[in-house]
Amino acid sequence: MMDEGTEISVTIAQIVQRLKGAHLHSQLEKQARECLHRPEIKLESLKEDVRSFLKASGWERKLQNAVYRELHILPPPGHPAAPPEHTKEPLAYMRKAQASWEKRILKSLNSMCTELGIPLARKRPIPEQKELTNKWNEMGTDEPDLSKFRPVYAPKDFLEVLISLRNPNHDCSDGLTASSHWGLIQISLNIRDIPQMRAAYPELSLTCCQLGIDDNAHIPPDMFESEHIRIGMKVVSDQDSAAAQQYSRQGCPTGLRAQLWALILNAANEPEDIMHYEQLKAAVIHHDLLVDNLIYKDVKLTASNDDYYFVFEDFLYQVLLCFSRDTAFLEHFSYSSATPPKSYIQGKTGAEEFAVVYPPNGVIPFHGFSMYVAPLCFLYNEPCKLYSVFREMYVRYFFRLHSISSSRSGIVSLCLQFERLLQTHLPQLFYHLLEIGAQPLRIAFKWMVRAFSGYLSTDQLLLLWDRILGYDSLEVVGVLAAAVFAFRAENLMEVTSLASAEAVLADLSTLKVMPLLQIFLFA
Repeated sequence: MMDEGTEISVTIAQIVQRLKGAHLHSQLEKQARECLHRPEIKLESLKEDVRSFLKASGWERKLQNAVYRELHILPPPGHPAAPPEHTKEPLAYMRKAQASWEKRILKSLNSMCTELGIPLARKRPIPEQKELTNKWNEMGTDEPDLSKFRPVYAPKDFLEVLISLRNPNHDCSDGLTASSHWGLIQISLNIRDIPQMRAAYPELSLTCCQLGIDDNAHIPPDMFESEHIRIGMKVVSDQDSAAAQQYSRQGCPTGLRAQLWALILNAANEPEDIMHYEQLKAAVIHHDLLVDNLIYKDVKLTASNDDYYFVFEDFLYQVLLCFSRDTAFLEHFSYSSATPPKSYIQGKTGAEEFAVVYPPNGVIPFHGFSMYVAPLCFLYNEPCKLYSVFREMYVRYFFRLHSISSSRSGIVSLCLQFERLLQTHLPQLFYHLLEIGAQPLRIAFKWMVRAFSGYLSTDQLLLLWDRILGYDSLEVVGVLAAAVFAFRAENLMEVTSLASAEAVLADLSTLKVMPLLQIFLFA
């Protein structure tokens, strides 16, 4: 490991390098040059005067927010001698499992392409381009024949891969012992127990006021809410990403949530963002991809059938079709355990120089993928702004829910944490469900892989996502899954089959997220 001083130096160098290629860098240079003509800028104190001007005009804050974003996205620097794949994922068996899973997904996509006789990509004829341009804002009215298309994979397929994970360095020769793991995830990772989580999430304690809690022994809810809104307005006014993140740990007021999330994620709606979105839209109009049909199919199967989200069908198509063309997403593979899939230009199969990333963003959508976008439609009614926020949410959090890694926010850790919490704090319930063939993870996995989108009511889901952003971690997703089982424990102790256990947990739309989390962690 590097010493702290060296690690900080390496991080600073990385951030400087990344920001030098950003639009913000050229804007700062332009502002600094232009301010030299101002009378208050003196030659003898040039550096301090320019810095004071940039601070007073808000540019210093923009730079701070950009640095804060980089700090949240960049992985901590590894040892200088470590190979680059260690940055993506330090555990070799995890990397191997992820690579094997990716081959399966690509094989499934290619076989669908062959079976249906449809190319992976084609240029649209001019009449088709015009037709798509005209109906861009009402794509939901289109009813293409999607009966031949199937999702490349569903969460349950992914769960089977996670269940099969084994650490080759772990000695299993002792056989079963009293401490043997009852759950489906048969590997060990460094996950927090409840005392550690209490220390990490002090704002969730029973003595701390929260939005989403109707009663509090210390302060009347109305008084807390009005004061919390007042502070929230100040945070938005100051445009400080770090302050916004800290603030959202106690929940974001409905009227301020859109601005606060965009501030935390540093997802601006600058002219260059609008231009980037328009370029992606043009790419959708000019070329048809096979994955477009998977996106259409997924929206029709999920969001279109959801009482909360069906009205956003057009937005979902716009955002997800643009997402599939966005090569800027390829950058996140430098710190993701995943590798973008590649295909070959027609007739050039096997020739590496003709291999291209497919789809262009490197992400093959799966069943339920559109539910990562759907809740954001409640906050943003401009497709460009919606897209910017989704892009940041994906490269910070959502990619970890469908890739195999040892990250504390990764889906493997969330599954392990969920099972450990149940085994430790509700052993009788866990053993009962095990006895009747109702492994808890088989029920909870679909909630976690979507970060509960489509399962909780939207107001409660947004309160949960406030905390994901506030703590910059998906850990609360695994905790909430365990808390749901704890809340329904009495009913679950009476069930006699997997089907009846699933029935008890079929409807989560009436649950209140914050009381469940608080009671499970702190009561």
